[in-house]
Amino acid sequence: MAAVYQALNRRVSSLVCRLHSTYVRKMRYLNQLKEDDSLCRQAQTSGTFYLFHNLSPFLQKVRKKYLVPQLSAAEMKGILEKFQEAEQWIEKSVLIGCSDEHRPCFALDLGALDKSVIESELQGSFTDLRKALFVVDGKDSSLLASAQSLLRWHDSHQYCSKTGQPTQKNPAGSKRVCRTSGVTYYPQMSPVVITLVSNGSRCLLARQPSFPPGMFTALSGFCDLGENVEEAVRREVAEEVGLEVESLRYSASQHWPFPSSSLIIACHALVGAQRSEVHLFLNPGIVCYAIKFSYQDCFRMGTCKLL
Repeated sequence: MAAVYQALNRRVSSLVCRLHSTYVRKMRYLNQLKEDDSLCRQAQTSGTFYLFHNLSPFLQKVRKKYLVPQLSAAEMKGILEKFQEAEQWIEKSVLIGCSDEHRPCFALDLGALDKSVIESELQGSFTDLRKALFVVDGKDSSLLASAQSLLRWHDSHQYCSKTGQPTQKNPAGSKRVCRTSGVTYYPQMSPVVITLVSNGSRCLLARQPSFPPGMFTALSGFCDLGENVEEAVRREVAEEVGLEVESLRYSASQHWPFPSSSLIIACHALVGAQRSEVHLFLNPGIVCYAIKFSYQDCFRMGTCKLL
């Protein structure tokens, strides 16, 4: 009887924790916004907006720091009224998250409007995302990368691949629908493996002809259809440097928006110490040459971290 009581108590405690979890409540609210069009439209009137211009995020420099301003709906309306297209542009925004207080965040690309007018009005500038990621806070960099990927996806999926007819996005921007065929399109990302290869005491790095002097990288490549991560790692290592992976382990993952949305999956791979002679792939455009480094060298050059 005591065991039954303890099990029931654990279940109740777990349920209470989930119901009061800030993260769970936030995720459920975001899901509601994606599924309920009227709720999302209402949220646009009280949410905050991140601005882009042709996929470049808007930044403001305050003293020596670069900030990513979040504009209120009222501020957005004031700016867009200068172009007399306020309602039309707000509808083009996409949902990218919300605060713990359930204040939704949207991203909006104003690429068709005069960039100089917006920059002058807000005292800032639209900056290439690659540069922006080096100067803004980590939390903002992740949000900007996700926002750009979603905006880019909508820009490149405006027509149905089956009928050729225009697709329509829902208010949250979580999908696009072809009214003619009924096909629903969802944003996708491509899985990429990046692998630090080692024979137990030394690591293998590679470089491409386009790299600047002194720059090296771990081996990487897109997963093929039907492959799992382990198969993709083994194939890429075999293709590029002619080594056979004996074992591997997952390390970390990261979203990467260049050139489009990818999920980079980092692994460590071990090859046999007696079978570690490098045989380069015949295409010099993929791998120019490879060099073995010690673990200390790799960490010193920062190559063990995701780029």
